[in-house]
Amino acid sequence: MGFTLVELVMILIIIAVLASMVMPRYPDQTTFNARGFYDAMLSLLHYAQKAAIAQHRTVCVSLSSTGASITIASAFPFIGTTCDGGNLVLPVSVPKAGSGLSANTTSFQFLPSGSTNQSANIAITITGSNGITVDAVTGYAY
Repeated sequence: MGFTLVELVMILIIIAVLASMVMPRYPDQTTFNARGFYDAMLSLLHYAQKAAIAQHRTVCVSLSSTGASITIASAFPFIGTTCDGGNLVLPVSVPKAGSGLSANTTSFQFLPSGSTNQSANIAITITGSNGITVDAVTGYAY
């Protein structure tokens, strides 16, 4: 009505083999952090575009190597080159800090139509993760 010594030893060997496969991945969190930074940036860009459409205002996105900031125009409706209305209030606390972000432009705008003020697509790369592309015509970030 119990386990034999051989069965217990086999279970311990199986657990040891599985642990030896999983443990080398555990201490390296860079892949998980890079993916989290990618997801946060993508969400931030989607929110900025949706805010521009919903509020009929220009939303400016400024990119740096450690994240992004978004500001909104104060006038309604506004199509211009400055976003003087201050930081756009986010619905939740979105982490915008990471590292290894680079893009083919340092700033761009989402216009009230949802498109960008750029003539070409915006390519954003994040070290250790997928890149993000913002379509210049539709403003869709993917």
